[in-house]
Amino acid sequence: MLTTLAGDLDLEIPKVRTGSFFPSLLERRRRIDQALYAVIMEAYVHGVSTRSVDDLVKALGGDSGISKSEVSWICAALDEPLTAFRTRPLDHVRFPYVYLDATYCKARVNHQIVSRAVVVATRITEDGNREVLGLMVGDSESEAFWKEFLCSLRERGLSGVRLVVTDQHAGLVAAVRKVMLGAAWQRCRVHFLRNVFSVIDRDSGEMVAATIRTIFTQPTAGLVRTQLDTVADMLGAQFPKVKAMLLEAKEDLTAFADFPPRHWKKIQSTNPLERVNREIKRRIDVVQVFPNDDALIRLVTAVLFKMHDEWIAFPRRYPPKAA
Repeated sequence: MLTTLAGDLDLEIPKVRTGSFFPSLLERRRRIDQALYAVIMEAYVHGVSTRSVDDLVKALGGDSGISKSEVSWICAALDEPLTAFRTRPLDHVRFPYVYLDATYCKARVNHQIVSRAVVVATRITEDGNREVLGLMVGDSESEAFWKEFLCSLRERGLSGVRLVVTDQHAGLVAAVRKVMLGAAWQRCRVHFLRNVFSVIDRDSGEMVAATIRTIFTQPTAGLVRTQLDTVADMLGAQFPKVKAMLLEAKEDLTAFADFPPRHWKKIQSTNPLERVNREIKRRIDVVQVFPNDDALIRLVTAVLFKMHDEWIAFPRRYPPKAA
């Protein structure tokens, strides 16, 4: 039986002693035609659940539907182009600004469901265009894991990095300092504010946040750092822990100020990665538990590949002329 857009077709292929009557337009052991193949793979990348893919195949004429294992088998055809994308050389242009972040999902490892860290890197080129650098899946966000990931980017030709923007995860920061030599580290201001909220009462949150945000609206590097000291003194009497946090983080929280002011808004936080992570999470949440790391890597790479192509097809300076 062959499932097509015209419905399920029962095919009888005669056997002969020599030669074969097997039609050239078919593939052995495959019951889905090429048109439905394309539909299934596109639905998979767009975040359609396996059950919904089954409903889609039936709606398009395939009365027998399609199983979860068949969807996985079909989508395995994506592996070759996705692997090429994930391992492509990065030596075609320099990348002044690099963003790193991680998200978590569930997958089966050694017959157990465990949490898996999905780390992603994006960057802004010298021309201000965005690109996806790469991804990796592992047990945790340890220093060794991040170091392996960053070294793999270096080996693929990543160069010209002047600023790395991340949260304050200890393993990540340590790896950045060891691998990305010559690059400054910008502590994400959004994550910093979340850390501040954990040491103050909820009613004071908006006032403290608004006061801290004034640091990032100053017109010059000198005023940015002077304002940080001023804000620390202003908040210190009522919130001594916040003052200590500001002074301790001063160098890393204001690293952006050493770059062109027109870039500041985009290099103060990991916000440029937020849409990427949201899209990854949206698709991961549909699957819930992946059968293995290969399936997880395939899906995340497909999401990033599509997003990367959109950035290339519809470029916009982000920020304009990045250094």
